[in-house]
Amino acid sequence: MTAHVKLKAHFKTTNGLVSLLVATLLSVAPAYAAERVTEPETKPAQRIISLAPHITELLFAIGAGEQVIALDDASDYPETAKALPKVANYRSLNTERILALSPDLIVAWGSAQSQVVQPLVQLGIKVFFSAPATFDDLSTELSQLGELTGHQAQAAAVVREYEQELTKLRLEYQDRTPLTVFYQIAEVPLMSANSSTWMSQAVTLCGGVNIMADSLAPYPQVNAEQVLAQNPDVIVAADNAELRHWQQWPALQAVANQQLLTVDANLLHRFTPRSTQGIRQLCELLDEVRQARAS
Repeated sequence: MTAHVKLKAHFKTTNGLVSLLVATLLSVAPAYAAERVTEPETKPAQRIISLAPHITELLFAIGAGEQVIALDDASDYPETAKALPKVANYRSLNTERILALSPDLIVAWGSAQSQVVQPLVQLGIKVFFSAPATFDDLSTELSQLGELTGHQAQAAAVVREYEQELTKLRLEYQDRTPLTVFYQIAEVPLMSANSSTWMSQAVTLCGGVNIMADSLAPYPQVNAEQVLAQNPDVIVAADNAELRHWQQWPALQAVANQQLLTVDANLLHRFTPRSTQGIRQLCELLDEVRQARAS
């Protein structure tokens, strides 16, 4: 999948909300490792531009919101961020406007934006590439952003609370009766997620078994026959995804038992501290399936 396709997916919106592919495809992690940081900064950045919705959330979460001077046009949380100037969309950057704002830090989205920001890098503007792929990655990135912005203490507090929430969820749900889950990342082409991904980690934490966990690619393209062969208990997708196409296979357990479930994409698919709310939503949905099976 090309970086352009991934970037477009990240910024796609439905009813003003960022859609399913938002953050899930931002993390083909090995390719990003060499791109994540430029030279160490000696003083905190004061004029920051965020180029993706999850980045905006992270910066505001650690208390750096007042240092953010501009955003991409899909950033919609927190509410106070909406008033900031927009200098990017999923296709391009407004380089002239960015330069006029004189940023001292640009936070961009993984390898999907590595090429589009190169002219700014060449002009000497500091760029940090955000690419959280796992629960642990988010903790690391929050700490890094804390260092870059001078909000180390706030970032540490956010990390602590985020990790405590994950631990609480894990203790509450991971030993539940297992349910097999197909996690639909996209419908056309049909895509899922393997065990290395955030989505699969969420399924496992909730006591689910990801039927595509052993796929070689982090986000494998699959066919319906593979899903039919595994016959999962549950099919899960984002709240703006299309699941009606599964109705053509009424023998599927998930279809026969009406277990085609959706989760809030803005909570679960943006890699931010709010994702714990989305994970809890997923866990509660799977618990409802267990209760229905037991009754």
